[in-house]
Amino acid sequence: MKLIRLLWKTSWKNVALAILTGILSGVSNAGLVALINISLTNTEVPKSVLASSFVGLCLLMLLTAVPSQILPSMLAQRVIFNLRMQLTRRILAAPLRQLEELGSPTLLASLTEDVEVISKASLSLSILCLSIPMLLGCMLYLSWLSVKVFLLLVVYIFLGFYFFGLFMNKGKHLFELARKQQDRLLTHFRATTEGIKELKLHHQRRQAFLHEDVQPTASASRRYQVAAMTMFGIVGGSALLMLFVPIGLLLFVLPLLSNISMSIVSGFVLTMVFMLMPLHMLSGMLPELMRANVALNKIESLGLSLVAQTTEPATSLSLHFMPQHQKLELMEVTHAYQREGEISSFILGPIDLTFSPGELVFIVGGNGSGKSTLVKLIAGLYIPESGTIRLGRESITDANREWYRQHLSVVFSDFYLFDRLLGFEGDRIDKRTQHYLKQLQLDKKVQVKDGHFSSIALSQGQRKRLALLTAYLEDRPIYVFDEWASDQDPIFKQIFYTQLLPELKQRGKTVLVISHDDHYFHLADRIVKLDSGKIEYDQYPITASQMPYP
Repeated sequence: MKLIRLLWKTSWKNVALAILTGILSGVSNAGLVALINISLTNTEVPKSVLASSFVGLCLLMLLTAVPSQILPSMLAQRVIFNLRMQLTRRILAAPLRQLEELGSPTLLASLTEDVEVISKASLSLSILCLSIPMLLGCMLYLSWLSVKVFLLLVVYIFLGFYFFGLFMNKGKHLFELARKQQDRLLTHFRATTEGIKELKLHHQRRQAFLHEDVQPTASASRRYQVAAMTMFGIVGGSALLMLFVPIGLLLFVLPLLSNISMSIVSGFVLTMVFMLMPLHMLSGMLPELMRANVALNKIESLGLSLVAQTTEPATSLSLHFMPQHQKLELMEVTHAYQREGEISSFILGPIDLTFSPGELVFIVGGNGSGKSTLVKLIAGLYIPESGTIRLGRESITDANREWYRQHLSVVFSDFYLFDRLLGFEGDRIDKRTQHYLKQLQLDKKVQVKDGHFSSIALSQGQRKRLALLTAYLEDRPIYVFDEWASDQDPIFKQIFYTQLLPELKQRGKTVLVISHDDHYFHLADRIVKLDSGKIEYDQYPITASQMPYP
């Protein structure tokens, strides 16, 4: 099992200790069965010896059973922690384009459901470490009773394992199919929460979504799960029957075919009845262990694909990092990607642009012209297929891309707002935040204490102001705003263009603004227009007096 290999890789010493204590526990259990059988069939051994042996084996079972159950559970929780942290680190280090192609439902399913399945299965490992040694101890005792009968039993068991393997492989395949449906279900659940307004406003759309998307996917997941559990139910029931068949043969057939001692028959029967309990526990664990195996395969494949695509070294920046106010250049930069619903790739570039400190540049163009892609290239989130991005004298490569990103503060059109000020240090952060809250006209709605916002349940425009506040606190040389003013009321939109942007420019910041608000284009130092991934023009704007009036 892949889960066992993962545990061994995490800490082979703990696994070895758990196996050792499990073996001792199994031996003590088998010893108790043998002792009980001797006490029932052999009257020559003194009762005092049997009683003292019984007490000793009980103590040994207690001393070994407890650590054999605790150690695997502790180790499994350590594996779960490592999986969560490792997968999160790999996601954070993976290229943005790769993450966008995987999609958030796939990533969330692995971070939540897959890890949860492994966590549940890990609770069964203590039973595994106890049950298997018990079965092995019983088999050892049976081989001591009669080698010939034991060998016949071994052949019978191997035939049974082959039969069970067919059902288990089928059950595993069904679990894999069910796991694929879970990714689709998460996509539908995300659409349910994010598209709730659109679904409520259109009855036919809501019914089609419910009956054509959610219901078939949920039904397929249920069908595969039930079919898989049926397969493992057959395995579990057959495993119990598998022990009763040889018991019946031992009691009713074997005495007719050979002159076998009844003490041997009773020893075999008593031991095999005792084996029913651990065998029943193991059969009950099989579905969880198989689900965990499928989840590990999913996490492993996702993790490996992320690692294969990751080009960013795990570097750490100095706490005393000082950003540089220098010229930003894009030279012959291109980036290509497949847009949804299109056969051919969209190519942005080649782009040749220069941005200087203290310059306010508007980037304009129609939908699909490549503005957002250009922003992600400038921010270092997309990696150019060709060309060079240079900050000052430094050409940006995989080795210094993390350093380069620390020079930019970006508020994306699809921004995410954290409920606290992550990554900021200092005792004055609350005071500075309160100053900006007042400047952004949010001080009546939001307070800040110990870096935590009192609320982020605001309108989209107000949430964007909080995102702008975070950008202010970062105080970086380059600011990029992607359609920031689109959700603002007319009054604050004017404040943004006529007060906030000029203030950043006066502070020597390079300010890049994606906007459709042509009434404010005259405030820019330059206007860069994109069309179909190419620069249509890069020019100085006309003055306000030259603006045409309706």
